[in-house]
Amino acid sequence: MIVAIIQARMGSTRLPGKVFKDILGKPMLWHIINRLRASKLIERIIIATSDKESDKVILKLAEEVGVEGFAGSEEDVLDRYYHAAKKFEAETIVRITGDCPLIDPQIVDEIIGYYLKNKNILDIVHNGTSYPDGIAETEVFSFAVLEKSWQKARLPSEREHVTSYIWKNPDLFKSATLEYKEDNSFMRFVVDEEKDFMLVTEIFNNLYEKSNIFHYEDILKLLNKKPELIDLNRKTIRNEGYIKSIEKDNRDKLQKENLL
Repeated sequence: MIVAIIQARMGSTRLPGKVFKDILGKPMLWHIINRLRASKLIERIIIATSDKESDKVILKLAEEVGVEGFAGSEEDVLDRYYHAAKKFEAETIVRITGDCPLIDPQIVDEIIGYYLKNKNILDIVHNGTSYPDGIAETEVFSFAVLEKSWQKARLPSEREHVTSYIWKNPDLFKSATLEYKEDNSFMRFVVDEEKDFMLVTEIFNNLYEKSNIFHYEDILKLLNKKPELIDLNRKTIRNEGYIKSIEKDNRDKLQKENLL
């Protein structure tokens, strides 16, 4: 079974409660689910949140919209993912994060399709950085690959970021990256800060009425007409959270060495 697992929680450090921020009368997380339902290949959707009291509203939303909910470790997201995938018998896992309300189901299907055609020689397939952050943030891998990573990952950054161990060990895991035809990495559609949310809201305001499932190409056409929108969040650093996790690993390692 091809299962999309969306990791989501209320306790974001930079934008608390962002998954429930309102876009056209619906929570941001609702829009992610709605867009993934337009996928032709995803067979099941799971929301994987933490077991904290504050995240019970996410489980309630999952129930209300008719998708599965799972509560696990807040900090050990890899463990949360593993147990969610195991509980719902996922064979092929589509990793999605809860900060990408513009995720394009067509691109998601392209990545899944490429993985399915090449899964005998590849362990993981994901979008490349030529796509803007947040439009195609998808990683596809098998349960066996997830389990191997879950067993071997030790560093805090490898437990917090689900596929960190996989990408750090290319000798163990064969990967492929799907790129866009042109480099649009300067654009940013992931929601980490208020200015990100402002841009995403503007895009929904302009495109949602015509089609509730609009696509990347539609967004590019809009930004070509209104290029000033891109400047709303242009200076934000890509993958800032992961970079901070790696820096913390390095600081912890240095402190341990100094104690020896």
